[in-house]
Amino acid sequence: MTNALNATHDPKLKSWVSSANEAGCDFPIQNLPFGRFRPSGSKEGFRIGVAIGDQVLDLKAAGLVDTDDMNLLLAQSAAERQALRSALSEGLREGSAKQAAWSKALHAQSAVELTVPCRIGDYTDFYTGIHHATAVGRQFRPDQPLMPNYKWVPIGYHGRASSIAVSGQRFKRPQGQTRAPDAAEPVFGPSKRLDYELELGFIVGRGNALGEPVAMVEAEQHLFGVTLFNDWSARDLQAWEYQPLGPFLSKNFASTMSPWIVTMEALAPFRAKFERPAGDPQPLPYLDSPANRESGALDITLEVWLQTAKMREAGEPAVRLTRGNTAEAAYWTPAQLVAHHTVNGCNLQPGDLFGSGTLSGPTQDQSGSLLELTVGGKQPITLPNGERRSFLEDGDTLTLRGYCERAGAVRIGLGEVSGTVLAAG
Repeated sequence: MTNALNATHDPKLKSWVSSANEAGCDFPIQNLPFGRFRPSGSKEGFRIGVAIGDQVLDLKAAGLVDTDDMNLLLAQSAAERQALRSALSEGLREGSAKQAAWSKALHAQSAVELTVPCRIGDYTDFYTGIHHATAVGRQFRPDQPLMPNYKWVPIGYHGRASSIAVSGQRFKRPQGQTRAPDAAEPVFGPSKRLDYELELGFIVGRGNALGEPVAMVEAEQHLFGVTLFNDWSARDLQAWEYQPLGPFLSKNFASTMSPWIVTMEALAPFRAKFERPAGDPQPLPYLDSPANRESGALDITLEVWLQTAKMREAGEPAVRLTRGNTAEAAYWTPAQLVAHHTVNGCNLQPGDLFGSGTLSGPTQDQSGSLLELTVGGKQPITLPNGERRSFLEDGDTLTLRGYCERAGAVRIGLGEVSGTVLAAG
């Protein structure tokens, strides 16, 4: 079971990497997230690393793996993943006999280049945030915010993997067709309603054969872990193009993900019950299991931060726009996404990415997008320096942060993911 507690979660564990023991550290020894790195300025290939404090451990140099291909690691069984986690935990804890050898395999995170943590073959974006779906639906369909299928089936569409980049991505404002409500014809030009979407990314580990669905009881065995994910959205392009097939140019220009995959095993202390509100339909049998009801949800705090170009020039830090929690926001669990995606026989492959969809809480200060936070741009927000925003402007840097906190467990973080909007060109 990926959510079973064991010695690697012991809150008393300390690491010989001293920065991992500091209060508020995203990457204590109880976390051990995976990513890919190389020394800054190097032209060599990327290696597999694990974040520990402010360092990254080169797994090949430490003798833990014999490959630089992260997707081969993703394809391992859950038992093999857990064995690797145990070996990492034992080797990095205080008093370990591995300290002398492994200290030579450490690199400061400040001295390395990070990239997307694996090769992403296919990308599916789901729509699990019910509060987001309701708030956005209300803007367009006041009498029926949610479509009739929403509470029965996990809604998703297939997105573009080639434009997914790692945190720090800088991208040009997308261009495309838009049509004003009072116009007879569309026009072409830069998006005027550019937005972010606060999401989690679920990384598929071991795949399934074509034609063989994955049952709920096995679904989480096929997930390696979780990243932060920002699926940027051009709302004005989307409004014109999305019927009848869904988003296209409004989504495929850029998506940004964090460089570290926090494993499902690391999240074991931060699981929550999956409960539907009174009166809502219960999942169909293929989307239900006792384990999913007991602990299928994830308890992760998510924050959105904004720094404008003017703030950056003045040396002013980013300001937090919203804070929410995934257990409140998501109507479907990660296991249900795997089971539904494969129930028709679709084959998943190691490194495939699921976007959770925008994760917004029930109140406006938990919004996962500016579309909700500014009520479709009708109620602009005012920043501490007096600037106003309805949607993102050129030069804006948007950062997502995530972490887990719970009594009796050590805080772990998902790190952060940031991206900057450049002028159209």
